[in-house]
Amino acid sequence: MIFRILFFYILGYLNIEVEGIFVERFINICKSRKILLWNIKMQKSVILNANISIKDYKQIKQVAKKTDTKITIKKKCGIPFILNKYKKRKIFAIILFLVIVLISSMSNFVWNIEISGNENISKEDILMALEEEGLRIGVYKGKIDSNEIINNIRLKREDIGWIGITIKGTNAQVEIKESISAPEIIDENDYCNIVADKNAMIVKINTQNGTANVKEEDIVKVGDVLVNGYLEGKYTGIRYVHALANIEAKVWYSKKEKIYLTQQVPTDTGNIEEKYSLKIKNFKINFYKTLSNFENYDTINESKRLKLFSNFYLPIEIIKTTNKEYIMENVTYTSKEAIEIWQPKIEEELKQQIENPDNIINKQTNIYENNGYIEIEVIYEVLETIGVEQKIVF
Repeated sequence: MIFRILFFYILGYLNIEVEGIFVERFINICKSRKILLWNIKMQKSVILNANISIKDYKQIKQVAKKTDTKITIKKKCGIPFILNKYKKRKIFAIILFLVIVLISSMSNFVWNIEISGNENISKEDILMALEEEGLRIGVYKGKIDSNEIINNIRLKREDIGWIGITIKGTNAQVEIKESISAPEIIDENDYCNIVADKNAMIVKINTQNGTANVKEEDIVKVGDVLVNGYLEGKYTGIRYVHALANIEAKVWYSKKEKIYLTQQVPTDTGNIEEKYSLKIKNFKINFYKTLSNFENYDTINESKRLKLFSNFYLPIEIIKTTNKEYIMENVTYTSKEAIEIWQPKIEEELKQQIENPDNIINKQTNIYENNGYIEIEVIYEVLETIGVEQKIVF
């Protein structure tokens, strides 16, 4: 239906008014004869308003005669009538021609790059890598060799495991999959020790190969040898091996912050400034004064690239700049209030450092009250498997 209506817009259509007692019969006959009416609106029980193609209009005259209804053309719509209206205006025709040529020319370039699949790698970092390989805003599509760009990026970037590039219209869709960097693996035939990779207290050590260098409740530091990569026998002497062991230990994570009881806190006034600018490729037009009327404010920039169709972007961006005013106010907290506000924040920030927070076995909080401020220290005790292989160099 939509395509038919679009087709009729290209060929031209009419907006008509049908008046008579038998309007409903008029509609039924049109349906039976497959005469398309759309945007049908009943003004009264005896008046109908609808759109119809030029071709079908010739047929409804017979239907109107049969149903004793009167048809009036209210409006002529579509490209043929528009062209007819401006056929004497040469400037319009020239402008229309230039617009068509311009749009046609612009379709040969990339005006937008979409990035998806990235989590740890920033969008700006990916765009920079693409630009180094020749894929950038404004590049001629004929110069883009997607396979070469993909291969070069894969060779240069160990953090990108897979990348795909699809060009649709003026839009380049770039999808990536980040690679997980694996720890160095020492060949099982190489001799190695196991050393501590964290400061900890040994809870349990189960040695499968090698000689344990620590015992339960020992305190170790990063780099200390936990298991030596050798075995010593009474008759065989020292024999070097690839050390293997499962070592559990208590690891401590701590965070300490100083909190002042009197602070300057930003307070939103509710006043905002909305300013707009137009960016055409690298040329920017501001429709506002550069300086803000606010003394203190936060700025939020939103940009929207214009497009004609889903994948036909234009080199034009509308940028909306919103300034939100705030004032600084002095706020005084009691020690209890400060603890209630900041302790949960410190605990949550500290948990972000722990790979598996479910393994927390103990939490300790220390509060130090001073003149004008307090210090909050949070310590988590976590049960973890520690130790990394370290190759023995002779």
